[in-house]
Amino acid sequence: MMEHKPVLLAEVLAALRVRPEGIYLDGTFGRGGHAAEILARLGPQGRLLAVDKDPQAVAVAQQRFGADARFTIERGSFTRLGALVAERGWVGKVDGILLDLGVSSPQLDEAGRGFSFRLDGPLDMRMDPESGMSAAEWLAQAAEEDIARVLKEYGEERFAKRIARAIVQARVQAPISRTAQLQEIVARANPAWEKGKDPATRAFQALRIYINRELDDLDDFLAQSVDLLAPGGRLAVISFHSLEDRRVKQFIRHQQRGEELPPDLPLTQAQMWQPRLRAVGKKIVAGAAEVAANPRARSAVLRVAEKPA
Repeated sequence: MMEHKPVLLAEVLAALRVRPEGIYLDGTFGRGGHAAEILARLGPQGRLLAVDKDPQAVAVAQQRFGADARFTIERGSFTRLGALVAERGWVGKVDGILLDLGVSSPQLDEAGRGFSFRLDGPLDMRMDPESGMSAAEWLAQAAEEDIARVLKEYGEERFAKRIARAIVQARVQAPISRTAQLQEIVARANPAWEKGKDPATRAFQALRIYINRELDDLDDFLAQSVDLLAPGGRLAVISFHSLEDRRVKQFIRHQQRGEELPPDLPLTQAQMWQPRLRAVGKKIVAGAAEVAANPRARSAVLRVAEKPA
């Protein structure tokens, strides 16, 4: 089992510029690698509010930091942060927000969670295994065209229709309840295996994103984030595939530039769009040393934006 290592840790800390008395949000606690370093930089008046869908992550948070008065963990999606911040009277006062998207190492390495095509286990894939429909339950009743749409939209799978047809044909013979079953069905249906990549990679990604509403949650939270930040506050988002990164990049760009207006529109400077966020540098990726020490950092992309003071 691979030890969980926080990705781009030094870069995240540099981006957030943690102030001892600041207020920070961690939307994806995971196993607390980033949170621990943020707490190490906070003084007695500083605060860190974290959330996570995964009950195991919440248990780890309570065990590690439950006695720390500066720290609070809540169970649920990071889309809850707007309401949680409002309850505390922190709207417009948050100094830094971190989202570390994707799946944590413990989730991938535990066969029983059903995230990995490399380990045989129940085909679950839910971040919160006590809420919503599992991947197996959804595949058992979804229409072929819906399965194909999910594979295409969330996995960018070229052979989505072919794989969806194979899934529907296979479930007639026996329920698809195990990760190894699904991996085998997808591998057989995929006519062009990418070098160095399991043929089920895209299908598993697509199902995980769909089952957990990952892109919907991301869009929902990004829309909330600017109002939560204090002037000069920063948003830092780590994504692990192009679908997430594209959304983050476009959101920051839109908050910076606003709507595209005709160049001859007669507007005064005061009527022009005032940026709500400014991009801080370009995208940041892991260096060779980090990738060698932690292969899961290979696909990580960090984008940072700041609310104008």
